[in-house]
Amino acid sequence: MKIAVLSTNPKLYSTKRLVEAIRTHGHEALVINHALCHVMIEEEKPVILYKNKAVEGIDAIIPRIGASVTDYGCAVVRQFEMMKVFTTVKSQAIMRSRNKLRSLQILSKAGVQIPKTVFANQTKDIDSLIHLVGGPPVIIKLLEGTQGVGVVLAESESAAKSTIEAFYGLKTNVLIQEYIKESKGADIRAFVVGNKIVAAMKRQGKAGDFRSNLHRGGKATPILLTQQEEKAALQAAKALGVRVAGVDMILSNRGPMIMEVNSSPGLEGIENCTGVNVADLIVSFIEEKIPADENDTIGV
Repeated sequence: MKIAVLSTNPKLYSTKRLVEAIRTHGHEALVINHALCHVMIEEEKPVILYKNKAVEGIDAIIPRIGASVTDYGCAVVRQFEMMKVFTTVKSQAIMRSRNKLRSLQILSKAGVQIPKTVFANQTKDIDSLIHLVGGPPVIIKLLEGTQGVGVVLAESESAAKSTIEAFYGLKTNVLIQEYIKESKGADIRAFVVGNKIVAAMKRQGKAGDFRSNLHRGGKATPILLTQQEEKAALQAAKALGVRVAGVDMILSNRGPMIMEVNSSPGLEGIENCTGVNVADLIVSFIEEKIPADENDTIGV
């Protein structure tokens, strides 16, 4: 097979590991910078141009779409879908997962347990929003953000109000979310491939930081999920339609709560922490799924 990794940087750990795994399985590997692709749309003739040449003969793609190019990257993935190319994560699933409000709405409808969250459009009644989620401390999040960027812990009502007002002053809408104190700055990343949890780790934020992201200095340890945690992670990935996902959850007194489903999860942290060859499992998933997906009707 010819498998393309959609990535803007071939030197990134995840991109290099996927290319290595593709070749180990005996397939041809390509790295295509989706930000440099041109999409040509004609009646029943979807074409992708890369470096002024039509992209042809691709059997599968592994999208690694960064948050800064979500819309354009998804347009490229959608074009591949129209060309009947298998993708590990479909364009609609990427779009759903990237918008925090939309993803929480979908998870809520599917019965997935999430922290209490409120969203309002530039309201002046900030006090009521804060108390709707249980009062301070509260978490304030930008609708789109990754690796802990755009996430603020407001420990007092005055801090929450000033933060929300500052975001509103920038014409930016935010989510206000209850703070789960008992999580103690820790979360769990469960890596899903297909309908299986293939690896999991617990991440602990550095001293004084409630965010547990490894990019922000958090520490990780490998763990085995409980049955309840595994069910929550698989349910969340399925609800958003993300077949290769990093599902982030925190532990509360009410059980595991899903924080986010990442449709382009990094491999470095999970592989180094757990020793699991996740890249290899992603390629194996492609090998298993392509025969079953060849006759699928592609929805745009």
